[in-house]
Amino acid sequence: MTGERLKIKVCGMRDPYNISAVAAMHPDYMGFIFYPPSPRNCSGLNPDFVKLLPADIISVAVTVDMSEDESISLVEEYGFKAVQLHGNESPELCGRLIDRGLTVLKAISIKDIESLRRVNDYEGAVNLFVFDTATPSKGGSGLKFNWDLLQKAEINTDFLLSGGIGPEDKNKILGFDHPHFIGVDINSRFEVAPGIKDVGLIKRFMNFELNSNLYEIQGDNEVVD
Repeated sequence: MTGERLKIKVCGMRDPYNISAVAAMHPDYMGFIFYPPSPRNCSGLNPDFVKLLPADIISVAVTVDMSEDESISLVEEYGFKAVQLHGNESPELCGRLIDRGLTVLKAISIKDIESLRRVNDYEGAVNLFVFDTATPSKGGSGLKFNWDLLQKAEINTDFLLSGGIGPEDKNKILGFDHPHFIGVDINSRFEVAPGIKDVGLIKRFMNFELNSNLYEIQGDNEVVD
């Protein structure tokens, strides 16, 4: 993706002040987890904190095995622009959500090369893949998977890398080359506590130079560290 801007998704938002501080940096996506077992579960968050995000940020409802009706109800309540599905949702459900005007991200949990067989089921049925580390917790583990596995699979849909990405991974991200790699999904390695992001760390990460201009921060917004 030489010459293109790396997209940034900040996931696991739940604190109102923290949401505002991160939004001021204008990441491409902000993810809100609606999964009670997660320490970043934001059920009960005032919907206005999502509805009032800057227009250029894609707000994402992150769910696990919600029905179509539950997903649409959540989207309507909070004004989400996208859904990220972390369970065993069918390709047919993904397609129906797209037909209802949503951007659909499908998380694929990666343990080994066999894990990537699921990609074939969802090609053409989702807008974006999120490749995450396979764990019982459905993400947010802080653990990486072997990114080299993605080079061994046929992937024809754009994707984000996720799973244990931290501030120290800048060079590794620079060195990762795949025609459908468009960005990264950051979460637990940029936190001071579950669901509370370290704004200074994110700001520095978003400002780093990836080759000539792979990433350029959007706007001149300043955030107090």
